[in-house]
Amino acid sequence: MPKKDSENNPNHLLLNAAISFLGVLLLILLFAIGTRMLYPRIMAERETVDPALISTIIQLEVLNGCGVAGIATQFTDKLREYGFDVVESGNFDHFNVEESFVISRSGQMENARRVAEAIGIAEQNVLIESSPDFYLDVTLVIGSDFESLNL
Repeated sequence: MPKKDSENNPNHLLLNAAISFLGVLLLILLFAIGTRMLYPRIMAERETVDPALISTIIQLEVLNGCGVAGIATQFTDKLREYGFDVVESGNFDHFNVEESFVISRSGQMENARRVAEAIGIAEQNVLIESSPDFYLDVTLVIGSDFESLNL
């Protein structure tokens, strides 16, 4: 009787290939876990304990709430001339805003007050709406009173 060669059996070759592939995957996974433990991921979060660690440059967005075409762009250009870092401009969710207002997004009311004071918005129109989803300091919503502002 002929002896059956078990090493050349296609089933054994397929099984050995699968074991080798899974072994390599296991080594990659162990390496990834080891490097994650040695070098943890750094989370980009704003420091809230010591406001001195926050940059003195105020990042803000300018939104058109009055419906006048190009008003957000005009305010963006002027605010950049005054040294503010305007990172975004666009339209508010509606165009019937009567009085312009400022929203503190980072929770640092001092930044919102500085923006409001610079352009002539009253203290009662400075709001706070902080969220970890916002990576800017202040939102300026321009209302129908834009002609009375300091810009």
